[in-house]
Amino acid sequence: SVSRTSPNLAFVPACLPPDPVEVEELQRFVSNSKRLFVMTGAGISTESGIPDYRSEGVGLYARTDRRPIQHAEFVRSASARQRYWARNFVGWPQFSSHRPNTAHLVLRDWEKLGKLHWLVTQNVDALHTKAGSQRMTELHGCTHRVFCLACGDQILRSELQEHFEALNPTWKAEAFGVAPDGDVFLTDEQVCNFQVPACHKCGGILKPDVTFFGDTVSQEKVNFVHQRLAESDSMLVAGSSMQVYSGYRFALAAREKRLPIAILNIGPTRLDHFASLKLNSRCGELLPLIV
Repeated sequence: SVSRTSPNLAFVPACLPPDPVEVEELQRFVSNSKRLFVMTGAGISTESGIPDYRSEGVGLYARTDRRPIQHAEFVRSASARQRYWARNFVGWPQFSSHRPNTAHLVLRDWEKLGKLHWLVTQNVDALHTKAGSQRMTELHGCTHRVFCLACGDQILRSELQEHFEALNPTWKAEAFGVAPDGDVFLTDEQVCNFQVPACHKCGGILKPDVTFFGDTVSQEKVNFVHQRLAESDSMLVAGSSMQVYSGYRFALAAREKRLPIAILNIGPTRLDHFASLKLNSRCGELLPLIV
């Protein structure tokens, strides 16, 4: 039931086509798994046209000197929030329209077949949700939700877009470049007159329901994922170098439990030295070959 979609390869590093021997090895790995634990990263969404941070030559760090906003800076600085939300406002229509690619659909189908026990994504783009995955944890949250730091009230990001438009009826800015989490590149001059709404319930600060750099994933969520991993018999990492500890800790736990670990990622990862299997291929090209 996987519908083929044409991949957008602008942000995908160059790699060779899947090696038939490697396809066979991954097939064996998946066939031997009864309760597969899957962790995905930005490399599974690059084929949907969303850039990542670290990919060689095409990631944000390779192309620009820009770095993602830090949690402390967002909380502390009104001008940082203004800059963040102005960029996010301009980028949102394009970012929210991205569609799942073949790799997302394959993992959804594995879940339906009872092969995939639990999926943990480090991505905040909602593409697994759009694909129909349900047995899933969004480790770092999702940009499609916004909450108030003071009272905790949640609204949809699409609803906030309407508030932005009402507050900034004549404000316009043209973007030059797109970043991984849905914002775009704007100058300080472009953002200086942008108006940011407060929480309509208490007047507090509105923040995307995502874990910014420098923030931590809640212990409750970490414990929940550890429980799902404890129920699993193998781990597949798809599209992640696992450089961020919040995801890497689960690979360490899998190694401790002596679970077989397979990695599907273009380029080196933090797990290469202890994985059972490492494959350098596009997720959307190799995963559909596994039955």
